[in-house]
Amino acid sequence: MRVVLVSTYELGHQPLHLAAPAAALLDAGHEVRCVDLSVDVLDDTTLTWAEALACSVPMHTAMRMARSVCRGVRVVHPDLPICLYGLYAVLDGAEGTPPVADIAVAGEYAADLVSWIDAGAPRVPRAGTLGGPLGERVAVALRRRSGIPPRPARHLLPPLERYARLVLHGEERLVGYVEASRGCAHRCRHCPVPVVYDGRTRVEAEEAVVADVAQLVEAGARHITFGDPDFCNGPHHARRVLAAVHGAFPSLTFDVTVKVEHVLAHRHLWPEFAQAGVVFVVSAFESASDRVLGILDKGHTAADELGAVAVLRGSGIEPRPSLLPFTPWTEAKDMVDLLDLLAKADLVGNVDPVQYAIRLLVPPGSLLLASGALATSLGPYDEERLGWSWQAPDRRLDTLADELQALADRAGSERWAAAATYEQVVAATGRVLGARPRSPGRTRTDPRLRSAYDPEGRPRLTEPWFCCAEPTDRQFAATEVAAPTPDTRCLVP
Repeated sequence: MRVVLVSTYELGHQPLHLAAPAAALLDAGHEVRCVDLSVDVLDDTTLTWAEALACSVPMHTAMRMARSVCRGVRVVHPDLPICLYGLYAVLDGAEGTPPVADIAVAGEYAADLVSWIDAGAPRVPRAGTLGGPLGERVAVALRRRSGIPPRPARHLLPPLERYARLVLHGEERLVGYVEASRGCAHRCRHCPVPVVYDGRTRVEAEEAVVADVAQLVEAGARHITFGDPDFCNGPHHARRVLAAVHGAFPSLTFDVTVKVEHVLAHRHLWPEFAQAGVVFVVSAFESASDRVLGILDKGHTAADELGAVAVLRGSGIEPRPSLLPFTPWTEAKDMVDLLDLLAKADLVGNVDPVQYAIRLLVPPGSLLLASGALATSLGPYDEERLGWSWQAPDRRLDTLADELQALADRAGSERWAAAATYEQVVAATGRVLGARPRSPGRTRTDPRLRSAYDPEGRPRLTEPWFCCAEPTDRQFAATEVAAPTPDTRCLVP
């Protein structure tokens, strides 16, 4: 069959979740075209060529945008079979809402995606769960792969030059994205990963990761992002993979994502990781409130966040915290404390603008729903936002969240300096909540927490957005289907 694979958003990276299934489909004898709407358009020539369309939805932002794509495709090509695959796929048609795709596959999606195409991409009404006849809704597919899968078909993707870059020591480096594992051993209640993987992980063979990195290096990559939900879920595997890649390509630098508790538990690894080229670690701090962290079952405290900063910087690695400032349990003091913690830990230069505005998502299946913590907080289900609505008990926080979202949009698009963004966030917080957080210049920082980098020179990627952020109007514009004309019908960027 002729298959078009579509990505809407993969955090500014060349989309691995197009290249990997494309390789599996090519290996099965199908024809494949890949379209990444973050940099390209889906034109009518491609849609007319296609016998099936599959959209990658590895995160919330991508899922919301993909649903818009699917609706648009249905208008101009109503008979084209459509699949959604990836971590968020099961949200299509959740809570009794009309699905936009014929089949949805989450978890280890490759085998079921190929099987669907092998069967001719049947358009069977969506119903049922895993294990039902082909064409029924596949909720979760977790299968062990036998042997090493084919190398991701990166030749079908736009070049690395069109994607985010690493900024380090005043220069920009092309970035490649790989995964050494999928899933997570933990069950943080707000995270979508345990809903699908249920505390399990799947690892990629070392030789497969090295082979893919080799493709990326040949394409010009000088930095590699390991996109595992937690690189240290299997610390021995992580250590072997990093050593193998570093051994093959000693000039590469890396970034990884690791939980605060794993930063502390595996502190002996960080000097070795720094020596291998790890320059920064993304870590989900989320909040400075121990109460909120406990409800989320994060496995760490606010004091642990400071400890993780000290451990990483003691090894010469920069932390880049991800934040969850707005939850149904956040109080005004918690927001002030979070901003104070960033100043105290010399992290102002390490935070992308959107992190100040992230609001808790409560999708169907969220572990928070069964925890009882949301019993009195939830409003109606929002089909467009793919989650249950909620309001803060202190409505000033909802006002602040809206202000900071608008501020993040401007700061990201206009590329504000990190310190300028922080000061604007502080000013908005003081104006709305009546309590002004401290400024970095008026904060005494423990020497163990101090960065060796200038605040505006911290290693970072040039993509300022985040997987759990609401899509912007600019991002949604990439999914709009233009009306058919004699010349073209396309998804407009």
